[in-house]
Amino acid sequence: MSNPTPRILTLGHSPDPDDAFMFYALVKGKIGTGALEFRHQLEDIETLNQRAVRGELDITAISVHAYAYVLDKYAMLPCGASMGERYGPMVVARAGIDRKELPRKTIAIPGTMTSAFLALRLAIGEFAHTVVPFDRIFDAVESGQADAGLIIHEGQLTYAARGLKKVLDLGEWWDDETGLPLPLGCNVIRKDLGPALMSRVNRLLQQSIRYALDHRADAVEHSLQWARDMGRDLAGRFVGMYVNDLTVDYGERGRRAVELFLRRGYEAGLLPKPVELEFVS
Repeated sequence: MSNPTPRILTLGHSPDPDDAFMFYALVKGKIGTGALEFRHQLEDIETLNQRAVRGELDITAISVHAYAYVLDKYAMLPCGASMGERYGPMVVARAGIDRKELPRKTIAIPGTMTSAFLALRLAIGEFAHTVVPFDRIFDAVESGQADAGLIIHEGQLTYAARGLKKVLDLGEWWDDETGLPLPLGCNVIRKDLGPALMSRVNRLLQQSIRYALDHRADAVEHSLQWARDMGRDLAGRFVGMYVNDLTVDYGERGRRAVELFLRRGYEAGLLPKPVELEFVS
């Protein structure tokens, strides 16, 4: 009997150590996927946000902020979240800027649909900003193109090595505000794939995350090829920050954090409509 024709699904995620760690088992064929074949597409998170708005990918990582703009097309997978437990995106500067001054400064941001941008607007109100690719924000601050930079990904661990100073940690701010983790990234799946396939994909992604956590050394080694300015120890630390029990499953606390984050965004007039979360079962 011939093998069935594989069902090809596009899967978008960022070229970062935590995403590489999370999808290691799928990329390397460590778990069986049956007749499903995943085509991995690696792009920065703001590009993935924009592609999700256009409905271009079957499954993709996006910013939690961006979920408010794709409700018609995508449901949220209950695994794959990136949440900061009293840590998260930071505002950094060359010297001497106080948090109270930030609304009067120009801040380089990694994209207007990132969760970091929404969190910063919730924290300090409106401010002048310039959009810069996330891996060029240090350069924008150092060159004077911006007074400060909103850093995501590994920049949260490497900014001091560039001689920059932390002005505000949004993970600390959110924890002080709510006592909850700061929701940053999530995985979503097209609703028109149907409930059965959506559930199957969720099980496979959760299996991939569990495999990486159970084979941590190998998965971290795989992730090093996307670890900009980080050695094995620092990359392992970064992965541990964003791939954990909340990544395996949001749980009640994680879902509450996402709901509150998006509700506050709407109440502040920063989102177009109220967001009702729709999770794959």
